[in-house]
Amino acid sequence: MISVDNIRVDFGGTNLFHDVSFIINKKDRIALVGKNGAGKTTLLRILSGAQSPTAGAISKQRDITIGYLPQVMNHIDGRTVFQEAETAFAHIHEMEKMLEQMNNDLATRDDYDSDDYKGLIERYTHLNEQYNMMGGSHYEAEIERTLQGLGFRRSDFQRPTNEFSGGWRMRIELAKLLLQHPDVLLLDEPTNHLDIESIQWLEQFLARSANAVLLVSHDRAFLNAVTNRTIEISCGRIYDYKLPYDKFMETRKERREQQLRAYENQQKEIADIKEFIERFRYKPTKAVQVQSRIKQLEKMVPIEIDEEDTSRLRLRFAPATRSGNYPVICEDVEKSFGSHTVFSNVNFTINRGEKVAFVGRNGEGKTTLVRCILKELEHNGNIIIGHNVQTAYFAQHQAQLLDERLTVFETIDNVATGDIRLRIRDILGAFMFGGEASDKQVKVLSGGERSRLAMIRLLLQQMNLLILDEPTNHLDMQSKDVLKEAIRDFDGTVIIVSHDRHFLDGLVSKVYEFGDGKVREHLGGIYDYLATKNADSINEALSGSKQTANADSPAKTASSESRLSYEASKQLQKQRRKLEHLVEESEKAMNEISNAIEALEAIMSTPQGSVQANFERYAALKKQLSDAENEWERHMTALDEMTE
Repeated sequence: MISVDNIRVDFGGTNLFHDVSFIINKKDRIALVGKNGAGKTTLLRILSGAQSPTAGAISKQRDITIGYLPQVMNHIDGRTVFQEAETAFAHIHEMEKMLEQMNNDLATRDDYDSDDYKGLIERYTHLNEQYNMMGGSHYEAEIERTLQGLGFRRSDFQRPTNEFSGGWRMRIELAKLLLQHPDVLLLDEPTNHLDIESIQWLEQFLARSANAVLLVSHDRAFLNAVTNRTIEISCGRIYDYKLPYDKFMETRKERREQQLRAYENQQKEIADIKEFIERFRYKPTKAVQVQSRIKQLEKMVPIEIDEEDTSRLRLRFAPATRSGNYPVICEDVEKSFGSHTVFSNVNFTINRGEKVAFVGRNGEGKTTLVRCILKELEHNGNIIIGHNVQTAYFAQHQAQLLDERLTVFETIDNVATGDIRLRIRDILGAFMFGGEASDKQVKVLSGGERSRLAMIRLLLQQMNLLILDEPTNHLDMQSKDVLKEAIRDFDGTVIIVSHDRHFLDGLVSKVYEFGDGKVREHLGGIYDYLATKNADSINEALSGSKQTANADSPAKTASSESRLSYEASKQLQKQRRKLEHLVEESEKAMNEISNAIEALEAIMSTPQGSVQANFERYAALKKQLSDAENEWERHMTALDEMTE
């Protein structure tokens, strides 16, 4: 559907990437990966038409529709959530107006036998069929289903959009995009502002309903669940593999090892040939063999090794001054917004030097409690901040709050003090903003580069209590590892709000779980916490939090489960197998109907195929697909509930 032919992008005199060629086919699920600043967002902008390459061409299939979700966008106020989502169906409203006008014309005219009247009836019939075919009669149900899938409650639908945070407004934009059903979806970090349940819903939507997808994400589990192909940008070139992310990583490593072995063998062979030539170059009896070796050397094609980007971020927090023994103490803390209680009876103590995690669904109060600790929000109960505590805070949207008019250097120069100002260039270089990169304006930086810049500002603060709210958003895999290492080496106290178990593993010694208006303390690391919940992931642990909330202990839960009789267990297994079979049958039915719709669309695109019978068949197939999707969703929900 989209062909990329030898494109090159130069930026500020530097070549970002070159000789990039690939094709996006229907039903492709492509992960676009690479280090921050490698050009992922730039490539998405070029594919969306928002930017042009320096050289090369982008060829698009005729009448193709492209939907693009950028990392940062400008939002328009003045509508409710539902009204904003409804703008995705502006074409439906235009058709409604045209149908209404035609209907009025038909009702007021009496020249029933005229050709003009008959032509009007034909146009009305054709437009009405198109209207029904495009979901005009049930689009409101689709809006509700999509908004709820992305985490909105029905009570949110009539709230003005300006009452929501930037992350929730990004969900509205994502909903609008998904409702348009474009031929190609370009998604730049779509999971950054989604909670666990919304991510799982999006995974299912992309697998079931999307056409072609090209997405940038640093969520490894999401990439593996959604994609079937991986394109990596590294050192200005791309590497295209028809594999999901984890298998791509394994294959790329194996391929590079094979290339290295082949290269080493070739170099040894070249050295042997050159040695033979030098030894016998002037011996007449060996002249034929020497000439043969020279020709052999000339014909040899050098083996290339995939370039590997070895540039590395170096991150180290300044030594922390000594604080009191208990930097944070919460005593019967409660926070409400109007009649809604976010949490109550929160009691815990964080000791000096501890590194703890806050985990929980969006909206359960993690960031709210952080803001209470920072004294940004009033609350009931006591939060005691210990002696000589100096706090530094990295918010979820810290990177978006940077002044876009400033350069990278000016951003840091404005906050640096004392002798640090003499070392700004060195600090920027350590964060991969060396040379001309320090003169870039903030507005041209990628999301990951902005996060790095915001992290530099954080480093310049004197602190012994570090609070990080979703710090890994927009960071690539390598940068996450570097940040984790720096936090591990930091000798102060750390509070981390995150759902990333890979990031938290080996980093925290205590986990605070937010849910059902309570905050529960779990001693040990993130995998100790998961073990108490009998879960393999934070997603799974939290999805079962409501069911385990009233349990006295894991032992009690295990005891109650053991009381299930053999017959009851057998019956449960039978029901599960039945649901799994129904899910499989629903997926098969959806695939068959989708293929039939695709074939019919090809026929209807021809002059001969644009007939009444095909429109009726098309509308019937769309209705069958909608019914099949509802069945699939019902069976999946039942299976998920049984699994929990």
